[in-house]
Amino acid sequence: MIGPDAALQLMQSYGLLLLAPVAILEGPIVTVIAGYLAHLGVFSIYAAFVVVVLADLVGDLMLYWLGRSGINWLSPRWRARLGLSDERLTSLCDHFSQRGGRTLVVAKLTHSLGLVALVAAGVSRMAVLPFLWYNLLATLPKSLFFLIVGYTLGYAYRQVNAYIFWLSLVPLAIALIFGIHWYLRRRVKE
Repeated sequence: MIGPDAALQLMQSYGLLLLAPVAILEGPIVTVIAGYLAHLGVFSIYAAFVVVVLADLVGDLMLYWLGRSGINWLSPRWRARLGLSDERLTSLCDHFSQRGGRTLVVAKLTHSLGLVALVAAGVSRMAVLPFLWYNLLATLPKSLFFLIVGYTLGYAYRQVNAYIFWLSLVPLAIALIFGIHWYLRRRVKE
């Protein structure tokens, strides 16, 4: 992927034209850098906000479609290896039909769990419009937060990138602990 220094140089050179594709690929640190460049006057913070929100939604939609169509590419053998039995897929569909919005918002705000939830929403065949709506609800404050961080602390974007990385590991670790606990409890019951 593109490092923060390269993203800064590319966006400084090409402006908003390059912000969208880089934001699709890299996420929060690009939004921080966009806020910093807006502070430097390279482009408008309002335009940057619109571009990073749209780029985030496009990236989310790409992961959704990967889940929606990718499940069909897997052979039954690989589905079994990944634990994607018909029973689990039905359970996943039920979860996203009942609590899909909440799951997407929480996963997007934790950053590290977003990828799994976005693909799972596609696998569960969650309707596209509600999927986009809930992602928009989570993307607006998240993008605004990272733009403000960039606008005020963007000169320290390398340190901000490190903080984003380490802080995103916390919800991932919590999810892993709960997942292992759930798995072990289930194993004991069997």
